[in-house]
Parts: sequence; structure tokens; C-alpha cells
Amino acid sequence: MTAEPIAAGETGQTRGTRYREITDDNGRVYRVGETDRDILGHSRKFMVYLPWVAMMAISVSEYAYGSAEDTLSSAHGWTQSNTFWILSIWVFFQAGIAFPAGWLREKGILTAKRATMTGAFMCLLGFLALSHFSNVWLAILGFGVIGGLGSGLVYATCINMVGKWFPERKGGKTGFVNGGFAYGSLPFIFIFNYGFDTSNYHRVLDMIGVYVLIVVLVSASFFKDPPKNWWPAGIDPLHRSGSGKSEKSLAKNPPAVRQYTPKEAIRTGMLPLMWVSLVLTAGVSIFGISFQVDFAKEVGFGPLVAASSMGVMAVINGVGRAVVGWLSDILGRKSSLVFVIVVLGLAQFGVIWAGDVRSEWLFLFFAFLSGFGGGAFYPMFAALTPDYFGENYNATNYGLVYSGKLISGLFGGGLGSMVVAAWGYNGAYALAGGISMLAAVVALLLRQPGRERDAAT
Repeated sequence: MTAEPIAAGETGQTRGTRYREITDDNGRVYRVGETDRDILGHSRKFMVYLPWVAMMAISVSEYAYGSAEDTLSSAHGWTQSNTFWILSIWVFFQAGIAFPAGWLREKGILTAKRATMTGAFMCLLGFLALSHFSNVWLAILGFGVIGGLGSGLVYATCINMVGKWFPERKGGKTGFVNGGFAYGSLPFIFIFNYGFDTSNYHRVLDMIGVYVLIVVLVSASFFKDPPKNWWPAGIDPLHRSGSGKSEKSLAKNPPAVRQYTPKEAIRTGMLPLMWVSLVLTAGVSIFGISFQVDFAKEVGFGPLVAASSMGVMAVINGVGRAVVGWLSDILGRKSSLVFVIVVLGLAQFGVIWAGDVRSEWLFLFFAFLSGFGGGAFYPMFAALTPDYFGENYNATNYGLVYSGKLISGLFGGGLGSMVVAAWGYNGAYALAGGISMLAAVVALLLRQPGRERDAAT
């Protein structure tokens, strides 16, 4: 590879620091010479910790919802199917906003800060609707649609912004931020199981909405995307050399051959494959989130085990994202993705076994595995997308991949309730396990466009 300036006129200056743009043999452009402090005025680590805090705040909407369903049903007179569909609609819109929001950001119409702040206010409206509307359609509109869109704006912005700031070592950073979306819900899972009833649900839900608003607003006030094509100073993008960690990660996960637009990414065939694999895997994950507590109660396990199983799932779901993200920087993104999908599938059969033998310890163990596999695949897809298609269009490209959760939310929650009603929990969990194995097969077909013969990606 050779480093050549694109043109003498395509150099510039940021905060007194000159930068230049270089190309590799494939024509990919890298903007080098600026440090994160030149652009932000502080370390880019803040673009990891602040999105992580925002993700923890919004996690209550999805991962603690299942623990609140019984009280919501009693307070508002909803059926079990009503509560499942409210969550399914939330998931649909939470995932659906990712692509249009990414498109608006990359067109310069919507900044990272503005997108996240808008999402914060929409999340508040969602919780107020869940608290004060007994009409299920108004609750769906308020929490499912508005709250889902708000959470999606926060989620999508946080995830793809991290990938832009850490193009050389995105697995561990993306996994860390993504993990907050799961274990951030842990306190609320126990609140909903032990301190949430028909006498206080208004106050609890209103306070949670205000909490989400404040935390996300404060975090978002510092959000900023790097310039297009930016590459961190001190790391050679052409020879993939730099610090030890970065060099190892780039060896296993080489940067995209070029910056693919969404249309170009689709034409490679890899983005559609990623979408299908995510649809299947996320469906199984959402199914577990929606039904694990109810299955535990039906089997006869006490409320402590039911709540603990969901707590274990949330914690391991989040921690697993960070751990697998870090491992993927060392072992390769694709192999790490396939591994976690297989673990998720095996865990579904394990839950059936634990229920059949009425073993609380086995149930908690497989809840552990289900939580691990059911979360760790998200940062893998989030990191694979810029690995395969570049960072410049990451917001829209990952928005397309993540839109698969639109479908997952429907069959994982709403349609999952129909399968449970028709086949029972054992039949539903067996089907979920089989779907997960199919997703792993699809993931095996993934190849980085234009670099199929290189190191495993």
C-alpha cells in the first residue's frame, strides 16, 4: 500500500492542527493528523462513557418491561396479549427509526446531540403514557410508538457514534456501550417485582420517565461526530500498525476496503445476509426477554427466582456484550458472532430441560447463557457493519441492519405469545432454539466485501 495525498487542496486545519487525506491502494480515504483532543477539546473516551450512561438510562424500557406487566395489566385492565403487543410495537419503532435517523445525521440535517435530546423527551412521553392511559391504543401510541422512537434515536446515535470515534478498535468499545442497554435495567427489574403495585404505579413510572430524561439530556449535551474519513493520530491505517491492541485488532478485523453507500452495501449481498441473521437472532432474544419471568412462574418457581432469572439475564446480557466485543478485537468479529448465536440457541433447549426437572439452579444457569447469547450479538453486528462497509455511512448502513429488529419484535413478542398459547412454553422454546441455529448458519456465510482472502473478519 502507498500513502498519497488526494490533492494539495484537500488539506486543512482544526484547532490549529493541520490534517491531510491519504488513500490506500483500493482508493479508500483516511483523514489523518488530528487527535481526538484537537476535534473535541478532550479525550474521545468521553464518547464511550457518555453514550454508555445514556444507554443504561433507556434500558428500562425494554429489559425491565416484562417485570412490570402483571401490575400494568391489573392497573389498566389489560390482557397478557395487550401487554405483549405494547412491547412488540415499542421494539418495532425503536428499531425502525435507526435508518431514517442515520440518513438525517449523515445529510447534516440532524446532529448527534439533537437526535439524542429529542429522543430523551420522547422517552419521557412514553412513560407518562404507560402511567396514565388505560386505553390500550393510547398506551401503544404513547409508549409503543413515541417511546419506541425516542429510545431508538438514543440507541442508534450512541452505537454508531462510538464506531466512528474508534474505527481501529471498535469491538470492545461498541460492546461496552451496548452492554449498558441491558444491565442498566437491573435496579428497575427488582423495583417492578418488589416495589411496584396498583397503589404506586403512577408515581413510579412518572419518576422513571423524568430520570431517563435528565440522564440522557446531560449525556447528549456533549455528543459530537468526528469528521468524515477521520482516523486516529498515531495509528497507521495503511499498514495497520500502531499500539499493540490496535494492531492486533486491525490484523483480525481489517478496515473496510472502501466507504460503501447503503445501496452499494446492499448490492454486495452481505448487508442483506446480516439483516436476515439479525432478524432471526433478535427474535429469539426478544422472546426470552418477554417470556422468561412468566415461564418461571408457570413452572412453579418463586418470585425471587423469577426476578433473579431476569436480573441475571439483564446483567449477563450487558456484560456479555462488552466481553465478546473485546474478544472480537482479538479473535475476529465473525467467529465471535457465530459463537454467541450458537450459545443462545443451546440456552433455549436448556431452559426447557430446567423447567422439566424443576431445577431452579439449572434455570438460573440457562438464564445466564440466554442472557449472554441474547445480547452479545448486537455489538457484533454494530462492529461488523463499519468493518465491512466503512464508517462514513455507518449510521445508515447499521440502521438498515438493525431494522431487522422490526420483524424480530413482532414474532419475538406478539407472535411469540400466540406460539406459547398454541404449543406451550416447551414448544415455543424449542422453536426459538431451532431458529437461533439457523441464524448461526446464515452468519457463517458472511464475508468482508473485497477482502475475502484476508484474515477472518
